[in-house]
Amino acid sequence: MIETIAMILAGGQGSRLSILADHRAKPAVPFGGIYRIIDFTMSNVMHARIPVVGVLTQYKPYSLMDHISTGEAWGFIGRKHHAKILPPYVGEADSDWYAGTADAIYQNLNFMDRFDPEMVFVLSGDHIYKMDYNELLAFHKSKNADLTIAMQEVPWEDVHRFGIAVTDSDLRIVDFVEKSKTAPSNLASLGIYLFNRSFLERVLNEDAEDENSQHDFGKNVIPNNIKKSRVYAYIFKGYWRDVGTLDAYWNTHQEALDPASSGLDLEKWNIRTNMLLENLANLQPMKTSSSARIHNSIISPGCFIEGEVSDSILSAGVRVMPGAKIEKSILLHNTVVGENSYVNYSILDKDTCIGNNCRIGEGEPVANKEAPHILSSGITVFGKYAKLPDGFTVGKNCLVYPVVEEGDYPGQNIESGATVRPKYKRKIKIR
Repeated sequence: MIETIAMILAGGQGSRLSILADHRAKPAVPFGGIYRIIDFTMSNVMHARIPVVGVLTQYKPYSLMDHISTGEAWGFIGRKHHAKILPPYVGEADSDWYAGTADAIYQNLNFMDRFDPEMVFVLSGDHIYKMDYNELLAFHKSKNADLTIAMQEVPWEDVHRFGIAVTDSDLRIVDFVEKSKTAPSNLASLGIYLFNRSFLERVLNEDAEDENSQHDFGKNVIPNNIKKSRVYAYIFKGYWRDVGTLDAYWNTHQEALDPASSGLDLEKWNIRTNMLLENLANLQPMKTSSSARIHNSIISPGCFIEGEVSDSILSAGVRVMPGAKIEKSILLHNTVVGENSYVNYSILDKDTCIGNNCRIGEGEPVANKEAPHILSSGITVFGKYAKLPDGFTVGKNCLVYPVVEEGDYPGQNIESGATVRPKYKRKIKIR
């Protein structure tokens, strides 16, 4: 018998990340230069020496599956260590797609049975945080809990985005509501659950038989078992961020540039990633020319900087040509910014090519006309393989879809709030 295994929910669509998640699952979105979002949860599991992890995928899983591979990057090798990708059993009568978070775990009870664990961590693969799961485990045992939920106080204006708990003086949860605008407290679930395995199997079987259930932990399983089970809140005081929106994604990157004040310290956290997938292990160190100027930025291996970079994060293989200036931006793998171009307050996905003498991120802060709920703070986003011709300008809150080329733009000046799509369907490489 194994004491503890981990199950990571990594099937999220990430619709609020817009075109960054159009061709990949949210946990596979790159973060922090060389990492992906799921690396943080995988590294937490590794540091806790949990020997078995199942990664539950669903939405556009291919890049995520390639990234996790055998789990070797996080030490899941050898007879006593195991990492497994767990997609839905598509085609079976009762289980075509995961109906909810609880259903996803329910469909994989047989995987858990193979290892016969005493306890099961159910984790989200789309948050940025560092946590010692062994401390949570010790708390769980000390309370003789059936379920322990990691929780943290959040600003009152954000409570509608979380599952919210009310506890007694012993931290036992006495009430739980999911994403309510009239939440009774601001103590929020972080999507980190530790179950006694026997309890987990029982409540999942009960939930599966409930025709009125949405088969979700926060909406159904937890509220339905608060009064008749021992459910406790583990108060986590460390750094934790949900990067499910473009604003949160950009803000969290900015916090990574100031670890002393934010607590997000990529260097000290010892995050692991798959170095083979992006050929990171074979890239040369970052190189600069005599004209380069770099201030308060993260520059990944394989980058060549000839212009200026400030308050920005550059993933592997980015090139910044002479006279180009990058400010407060995130440039993903192999992006090229041409000579004398200016990029401000922008996110450029992989293999974006910005021509010479371009201006991006200037103008009035008009919300995106098609998706004001996603882009209104000024960020402009380019999708994978997008190309911006020489001399073009793109304003604030713009969305430029993947594989957009010169003939797709309505003109040389793209006003703030605009969306540009390719006129014809083009293939895109999934990475």
